[in-house]
Amino acid sequence: MKVIENTVVKSNTEIASGIWELVADSPKICSEYRGPGQFVSILPIDGWQHPLRRPMSIAAVKKSSLTIIYKIFGDVTSEFSKLQKGDNLNMLGPIGNTFSGWDDSGYDPVLVGGGVGLAPILNLKNTCADNGIAVAVIIGARRGAEHFMDHDPDNGLWLTTDDGSLGAAGTVMPTLEDVIASLPNPRLFACGPEPMLEAVRDFSIAKGIPAELSVESYMACGIELCQGCVIAKPNGQDKKNSYHERYSLVCADGPIYEAKDISFG
Repeated sequence: MKVIENTVVKSNTEIASGIWELVADSPKICSEYRGPGQFVSILPIDGWQHPLRRPMSIAAVKKSSLTIIYKIFGDVTSEFSKLQKGDNLNMLGPIGNTFSGWDDSGYDPVLVGGGVGLAPILNLKNTCADNGIAVAVIIGARRGAEHFMDHDPDNGLWLTTDDGSLGAAGTVMPTLEDVIASLPNPRLFACGPEPMLEAVRDFSIAKGIPAELSVESYMACGIELCQGCVIAKPNGQDKKNSYHERYSLVCADGPIYEAKDISFG
């Protein structure tokens, strides 16, 4: 069940260049939390200047503490970075479905994150660790300063950077190909910018590897009213289909989708 809650900021820290981690006391939303993949929708703090909520993936839930990781993109996230301990932040959540199949002993989970899409991936990584499940994790960024973890392939963590300043140079895809080559039965879980998700989707389908994608989408309401967070289904080119047959609402049906069920075209 979704809850609207005036949460209280416990900490708000810059953990990498332009990347912030905010922890809020949110007992009501945390009590409804179901697992990695869900998100909250946050009301900007500057009144009518920015009336629309901002979706943010949940990076962790511990008792009544809820963690988000965000990047400063514009005015609203810049204002978020000014929040101090004790400040209030209005959240709607938890919203959406969760990753599934990560605890299936028949598969080897491979987690892929890009940009601030690492939040649900980090959440899933820690959930797997709590359940004694070994995973391979690949996190991409434009440059090394945007990473806040260590490149540690010996312990299943690969970092990539577009500029080659940390970890493997380039996108996550070459590293992903290398990692799965040593796994007998990989299963992919990914979240990040659309070009990355499209590449992971196409790769998984071509290789016959099951994959779940967490789709990042702009949305105004988070409760199915605005119809703004649409993503195409693979039959979207068939103009005879109705709107709901051709598109899915991320806030209602996602944000987690099987790769074969969506299209970025």
